[in-house]
Amino acid sequence: MTNESLDAALATALTDPEPGAAPSPTDLWIERVGKRQYTGFNGRGARVEIGSPEHDHRFSPGELLKIALAGCTGLSSDVALARRLGDDFEATVHVSGAADREEERYPTLVERLEVDLSGLDPEARERLLTVVRRAIDVNCTVGRTLERGATIELTIADGAATAAPEAPATDLDTPEA
Repeated sequence: MTNESLDAALATALTDPEPGAAPSPTDLWIERVGKRQYTGFNGRGARVEIGSPEHDHRFSPGELLKIALAGCTGLSSDVALARRLGDDFEATVHVSGAADREEERYPTLVERLEVDLSGLDPEARERLLTVVRRAIDVNCTVGRTLERGATIELTIADGAATAAPEAPATDLDTPEA
């Protein structure tokens, strides 16, 4: 066995769960449930319905990308805002961005974090905005990834080759004549 094949085998063993093993809390996967329809899962039991825009009650992948960015912005700013405004503050993060269909990408995403700062004097408001911007810049992994780009590695595996072997037939499996 060459070093390259050993490295590939080790990488597969480290990333592919054992068949039938319970997912770890950080596992993410999607399963096809219909034509251009999938359900996404995480190892903590959450699920999200994914589909093309013609399917109601499902997020498109582009919408999920935008929701992930807005969610990351909200979570990254939450501690700073709660510290100054109290734990029960209300916030909404809107996100938008038109797709460039020739390149099949979103060249610009625009976010708007809405939060009531009317109870703060101008100096306290500016200090809080600085802290919130810094918290988002430092802690929003999704935003940082989108700004800097990421390498994507895709492996296409033959599901039939990785599926559990079928059990041999027994007398109980054969219909009686």
